[in-house]
Amino acid sequence: MKNLFLIASCFVLILSCGTSNKAIAQNPTNSNDNCYWQQHVDYKMEIDMDVESYQYKGKQTLVYTNNSPDVLNRVYYHLYFNAFQPGSEMDIRSRTIADPDGRVGDRISKLQPNEIGYIKVNSLKQNGKLIKYETVGTVLEVELAKPIQSGESVTFNMDFDAQVPIQIRRSGRNNAEGVALSMTQWYPKLAEYDFEGWHADPYIGREFHGVWGDFDVKLTIDKDYVVGGTGYLQDDIKTKGDKKTLHFVAPKVHDFTWAADPEYIHDTMQVPNGPMLNFYYKSTLDEEKKESWKKLQPKTVELMQYFSEHIGKYPYDQYSVIQGGDGGMEYAMCTLITGNRSFGSLVGVTAHELAHTWFQFLLATNEAKHEWMDEGFTSYISDYAMNEVMDEGKENPTVNAYRGYLYLAKSGKEQPLSTHADRYEFNQAYGISAYSKGEVFLAQLGYVIGEENLKKAIKKYFNDFAFKHPRPIDIIRSAEKVTDFELDWYLIDFTQTTNTIDYGVKSVEDKTINLERIGLMPMPLDVTVTYTDGTTEDYYIPLQMMRGEKPTSATIIADWAWANPNYSFEASKTVKSVNIDPKQGIADVNRENNVMEK
Repeated sequence: MKNLFLIASCFVLILSCGTSNKAIAQNPTNSNDNCYWQQHVDYKMEIDMDVESYQYKGKQTLVYTNNSPDVLNRVYYHLYFNAFQPGSEMDIRSRTIADPDGRVGDRISKLQPNEIGYIKVNSLKQNGKLIKYETVGTVLEVELAKPIQSGESVTFNMDFDAQVPIQIRRSGRNNAEGVALSMTQWYPKLAEYDFEGWHADPYIGREFHGVWGDFDVKLTIDKDYVVGGTGYLQDDIKTKGDKKTLHFVAPKVHDFTWAADPEYIHDTMQVPNGPMLNFYYKSTLDEEKKESWKKLQPKTVELMQYFSEHIGKYPYDQYSVIQGGDGGMEYAMCTLITGNRSFGSLVGVTAHELAHTWFQFLLATNEAKHEWMDEGFTSYISDYAMNEVMDEGKENPTVNAYRGYLYLAKSGKEQPLSTHADRYEFNQAYGISAYSKGEVFLAQLGYVIGEENLKKAIKKYFNDFAFKHPRPIDIIRSAEKVTDFELDWYLIDFTQTTNTIDYGVKSVEDKTINLERIGLMPMPLDVTVTYTDGTTEDYYIPLQMMRGEKPTSATIIADWAWANPNYSFEASKTVKSVNIDPKQGIADVNRENNVMEK
């Protein structure tokens, strides 16, 4: 029956994705799975930046290829800088949420006209013909002159003016450390369209989703400014008067970011058999902080090697760590981080942001819908990387993530991980969910399937879904294919509900051990029994619905069916004490009932 069900499910899935042979032919790299066609964009932009007024003019030529099976009647662009205006959705949300981000607060509401951000579209053409559009907050709604057919490419030509806002969140000018320009989400960016439809989310506070393509950007700026960011700098630098024009190209990316300052120091370090690393930091930092930036460089080489080994090879020729922004944020081929930090903090934030390259940039899950797959998985792998690269010696590098999640689970403020990132009631709940619970998801999956299987599953996930915008089911399917287990129960309970794990020792009678399931979420169990003669024995209780057992040296006993809240087994000797999950691999919300001594 199960095989028949799977065949029927696959048939329904293919119909729901609706991919035609034509669409597959347009995107053959994804032809192995009908749900994973990708749209494609090629950007050519010419930007003229005035570093005195912080205003810039842009010309954009965008070739959009519709690899979907659908006819598109409209398109949408993101105009992210429009969020930094009084009365924007970001402003209103920040002033009405119970626990606003301290970096934003009510600052946007107080911006003056010369301090706000904006992107104003002056004209837009489709294949040379003027078309209608309307700016709605941070989204440009475009009425096409002619629908875009499946497999068709069209050219959009746009002229726009823009102003860089005062540094508040991620993007901006003159941040607290004096970096002149942190240029992230700065250009009209075509929204993503996939088998779920358009993703033209307003920019309210969370992160991003984009279309892969090739970028060709010519940036004209004051000749004294040092520029670093996405892409490869070409040799055709032109100087005219007080300005220079820099030419960057970036293949197969879904974003283009840059930062600029006249006081940047630019260092480089080559990763053996890997990319060239660039480091941009202010010459005005004190000597201790500048020395930290020097010491950071070989550590970043080690981090790049760690992630390439444990996830998959970094596919580009350069990566840049840039002082800028308002904390730490990942972008295409680069990160912007604040630089006035201790050495340990500098390495830590670089580890986290660099790890995002794999989960946010190369896998590129939709962060509005599945932010925990990026933030949580990044937190997991960067915690392990820091443990090795910085010789931290932690037995369990993920312990703080478990602590954070357990706090949230008991707080009464938790919402399911399936909640849209902008729809969390509390910023704190979003943060703990995305980072801590997302990390626990992966760490606890290692408990469920075995640590070596988890390592294989992470690599398979990357190999199978890089450049495909994976969904939650995809990490689970990767794990299932590695193990041949059934794991949908884990995905459903831990991400789509707020069900908790709570197992307890109910009683011990001579050799008989009675356990109980109190929480709704199921788990296989590791149990250590200490006998009255001082010896110990490890037992493993498989979860029946998992249809398999992880590799273990423990004594494997009968399956536990979830619907039965009680479970008993006979130990081999008279029992002195019982300990459920002694290594604390599961996020049990009440550990007090995990141990019982006679």
